[in-house]
Amino acid sequence: MISHTYIGINDFERAFAFYSKVMTALRLELKFCERDKPWAGWKAPDAPRPLFLVGRPYDGNPAGRGNGQMIALLAPDRAAVDDAHAQALAHGGACEGPPGLRPHYHPDYYGAYFRDPEGNKLCVCCHDPAQTAV
Repeated sequence: MISHTYIGINDFERAFAFYSKVMTALRLELKFCERDKPWAGWKAPDAPRPLFLVGRPYDGNPAGRGNGQMIALLAPDRAAVDDAHAQALAHGGACEGPPGLRPHYHPDYYGAYFRDPEGNKLCVCCHDPAQTAV
Protein backbone atom coordinates (compact mmCIF):
# COMPACT_ATOMS: atom_id res chain seq x y z
CA MET A 1 0.00 0.00 0.00
CA ILE A 2 2.81 2.46 0.81
CA SER A 3 5.61 3.26 -1.62
CA HIS A 4 7.62 5.49 0.70
CA THR A 5 7.45 7.76 3.70
CA TYR A 6 9.41 11.00 3.82
CA ILE A 7 10.24 12.94 6.98
CA GLY A 8 11.45 16.48 6.49
CA ILE A 9 14.43 17.42 8.64
CA ASN A 10 16.57 20.52 9.12
CA ASP A 11 19.83 19.03 10.44
CA PHE A 12 20.72 16.19 8.08
CA GLU A 13 23.82 14.90 9.87
CA ARG A 14 22.02 14.71 13.23
CA ALA A 15 18.99 13.05 11.63
CA PHE A 16 21.13 10.60 9.66
CA ALA A 17 23.04 9.55 12.79
CA PHE A 18 19.78 9.12 14.72
CA TYR A 19 17.89 7.19 12.03
CA SER A 20 20.87 5.00 11.15
CA LYS A 21 20.83 3.59 14.69
CA VAL A 22 17.04 3.13 14.76
CA MET A 23 16.96 1.47 11.32
CA THR A 24 19.81 -0.88 12.23
CA ALA A 25 17.87 -1.94 15.34
CA LEU A 26 14.87 -2.69 13.09
CA ARG A 27 17.15 -4.70 10.76
CA LEU A 28 16.58 -2.32 7.85
CA GLU A 29 19.36 -1.44 5.44
CA LEU A 30 20.53 1.82 3.98
CA LYS A 31 19.56 2.06 0.32
CA PHE A 32 21.22 5.42 -0.32
CA CYS A 33 22.65 8.51 1.33
CA GLU A 34 23.22 11.68 -0.68
CA ARG A 35 24.64 14.32 1.61
CA ASP A 36 24.74 16.95 -1.14
CA LYS A 37 20.91 16.95 -1.53
CA PRO A 38 20.71 16.03 1.50
CA TRP A 39 18.59 12.91 1.88
CA ALA A 40 18.84 9.22 2.76
CA GLY A 41 16.61 6.16 2.53
CA TRP A 42 16.29 2.74 4.16
CA LYS A 43 14.44 -0.44 3.17
CA ALA A 44 13.95 -4.06 4.16
CA PRO A 45 16.82 -6.28 2.96
CA ASP A 46 14.54 -8.46 0.83
CA ALA A 47 12.39 -5.81 -0.90
CA PRO A 48 12.92 -2.62 -2.90
CA ARG A 49 10.00 -0.85 -1.17
CA PRO A 50 8.57 0.62 0.93
CA LEU A 51 11.27 3.18 1.59
CA PHE A 52 11.73 5.28 4.70
CA LEU A 53 13.30 8.60 3.72
CA VAL A 54 14.65 11.61 5.60
CA GLY A 55 15.80 14.83 4.01
CA ARG A 56 15.36 18.53 3.59
CA PRO A 57 11.99 19.65 2.25
CA TYR A 58 11.91 19.89 -1.54
CA ASP A 59 10.60 23.46 -1.48
CA GLY A 60 13.64 24.67 0.47
CA ASN A 61 11.62 25.92 3.43
CA PRO A 62 12.35 24.72 6.97
CA ALA A 63 10.90 21.35 7.96
CA GLY A 64 8.16 21.36 10.58
CA ARG A 65 6.40 18.62 12.44
CA GLY A 66 2.68 18.11 12.26
CA ASN A 67 0.40 17.85 15.26
CA GLY A 68 -1.26 14.44 15.20
CA GLN A 69 1.17 12.93 12.72
CA MET A 70 3.04 9.76 13.55
CA ILE A 71 4.83 7.14 11.52
CA ALA A 72 4.75 3.56 12.79
CA LEU A 73 7.57 1.26 11.74
CA LEU A 74 7.10 -2.49 11.82
CA ALA A 75 9.63 -4.39 13.92
CA PRO A 76 10.46 -8.04 13.23
CA ASP A 77 10.05 -8.95 16.89
CA ARG A 78 9.65 -7.49 20.36
CA ALA A 79 13.39 -7.40 21.00
CA ALA A 80 13.78 -5.11 17.97
CA VAL A 81 11.13 -2.79 19.45
CA ASP A 82 13.12 -2.61 22.68
CA ASP A 83 16.40 -2.04 20.82
CA ALA A 84 15.02 0.62 18.46
CA HIS A 85 13.51 2.56 21.37
CA ALA A 86 16.77 2.34 23.33
CA GLN A 87 18.79 3.49 20.30
CA ALA A 88 16.38 6.38 19.74
CA LEU A 89 16.77 7.61 23.31
CA ALA A 90 20.55 7.09 23.29
CA HIS A 91 20.89 9.21 20.14
CA GLY A 92 18.88 12.30 20.97
CA GLY A 93 15.28 11.06 20.88
CA ALA A 94 12.64 11.64 23.54
CA CYS A 95 10.39 8.93 24.97
CA GLU A 96 6.67 9.18 24.20
CA GLY A 97 5.83 5.73 25.61
CA PRO A 98 8.19 2.92 26.67
CA PRO A 99 8.16 -0.53 25.05
CA GLY A 100 5.31 -2.72 26.17
CA LEU A 101 2.07 -4.43 25.35
CA ARG A 102 -0.84 -2.22 24.30
CA PRO A 103 -3.73 -4.71 24.57
CA HIS A 104 -6.28 -1.96 23.89
CA TYR A 105 -5.10 -2.20 20.24
CA HIS A 106 -5.01 -6.02 20.20
CA PRO A 107 -3.64 -8.72 22.53
CA ASP A 108 -0.24 -9.07 20.80
CA TYR A 109 0.45 -5.40 20.00
CA TYR A 110 3.88 -4.58 21.43
CA GLY A 111 5.08 -1.06 20.74
CA ALA A 112 7.16 1.91 21.80
CA TYR A 113 6.88 5.59 20.97
CA PHE A 114 9.49 8.33 20.66
CA ARG A 115 10.28 11.63 19.00
CA ASP A 116 13.34 12.17 16.85
CA PRO A 117 15.71 15.05 17.65
CA GLU A 118 13.53 17.43 15.59
CA GLY A 119 10.30 16.43 17.32
CA ASN A 120 8.77 14.06 14.73
CA LYS A 121 6.78 11.31 16.44
CA LEU A 122 7.47 7.68 15.60
CA CYS A 123 6.29 4.31 16.78
CA VAL A 124 8.01 0.96 16.45
CA CYS A 125 5.74 -2.03 16.88
CA CYS A 126 5.40 -5.77 16.53
CA HIS A 127 2.03 -7.46 16.05
CA ASP A 128 3.21 -11.02 16.68
CA PRO A 129 2.92 -13.05 19.87
CA ALA A 130 5.98 -13.19 22.10
CA GLN A 131 8.56 -15.67 20.92
CA THR A 132 9.22 -18.47 23.36
CA ALA A 133 12.59 -20.11 23.93
CA VAL A 134 12.86 -23.63 22.60
